Amino acid sequence: MKKHLLAVAVAVSTMSGAASAQSSNVTLYGIADAGISFQNHVQGANGGGSVTGVTSGGLSGSRWGLRGVEDLGNHLKGIFVLESGFDIDTGKSAQGGRLFGRQAYVGLQGDFGAVTLGRQQNSLYDLFAAYDPMALGPSYSLNSVDNQFNGRADNAIKYTGKFGGLTATGFYSFGRDVNTGLGGEVPGHFKVGTNFGAGLAYANGPFSVGVAYDQFQGSTLASSGLAAKRAAVGGSYAIGDAKLFAGYRWMRDEVTTGTARHDNLYWLGALYKFTPAFTLTGGAYYTDARTDSKDSWMFVLNADYAFSKRTDAYLLLGYVSNKGNATFGVTGTANTLPGQNQTGAMVGVRHRF
Repeated sequence: MKKHLLAVAVAVSTMSGAASAQSSNVTLYGIADAGISFQNHVQGANGGGSVTGVTSGGLSGSRWGLRGVEDLGNHLKGIFVLESGFDIDTGKSAQGGRLFGRQAYVGLQGDFGAVTLGRQQNSLYDLFAAYDPMALGPSYSLNSVDNQFNGRADNAIKYTGKFGGLTATGFYSFGRDVNTGLGGEVPGHFKVGTNFGAGLAYANGPFSVGVAYDQFQGSTLASSGLAAKRAAVGGSYAIGDAKLFAGYRWMRDEVTTGTARHDNLYWLGALYKFTPAFTLTGGAYYTDARTDSKDSWMFVLNADYAFSKRTDAYLLLGYVSNKGNATFGVTGTANTLPGQNQTGAMVGVRHRF
């Protein structure tokens, strides 16, 4: 009898362990992206010039991450993400040397949506990859003309909900960047470095549209009363093997330069899938400076060939036309010698795992 009871106990224990193991999982994932790039009129210590070399992240930022979920019952789940960005050409950590600089959060998810805590993407980043023809890549994209489309915030609480075709997101950061100024969460000065934003997106068949707002305060006591504000609207429409993109972003920034800067950003783009493996994408981005003469046009073209679902090769071409003392380039807003135009090209390979 005792032997039978012992066997039953072992069987129940084994089944319990198996059920527990099935209720949670952790996934390792990532992207490795690198290529050979060329840019002219690049800012530098010796006055600037042309640069050719191996570069990390043409279409996607190189990264590795861990994603976990546990079923807690009653439609409730525990979730976490730890995502580390790195420069594959040097092996160094990106995002200011943070170990998990792309994302690091933990939270709960249910029918109501998800509430998460940690370092997280802002609302522009959450929604506007769908409305940028270059999908908010690290270069040759919206991120080149306004890096807040790749914005992240430390010390953030965030809500994300998806209900049919509607997506809603909102966040508040108590200190958006602990590596600058006084850091985050300064005692007695709650306004220093705070960041908040929200957005809505709606998708129905081939059509999608989204809006988002983002605002952050200066990261020092002297600048904490200054704000950088952005509002954006974008849309996309699929027609057979083609997809069209358009968008607009308004900005008033008192933080970056210490004086109020106002500009409008407009963009248009299109994607066409010639075959299941070959895709051609083009985009045009116009920065209309309202407080000075630093207008800029950026034109980009990407030819991408997928060898498989995980591995593709690409050719990026870009041209930037700057007015006044504008310094926009294919890889960032302070990349080019003042008032100079820039031509950029990159041949690369990307692997997802």
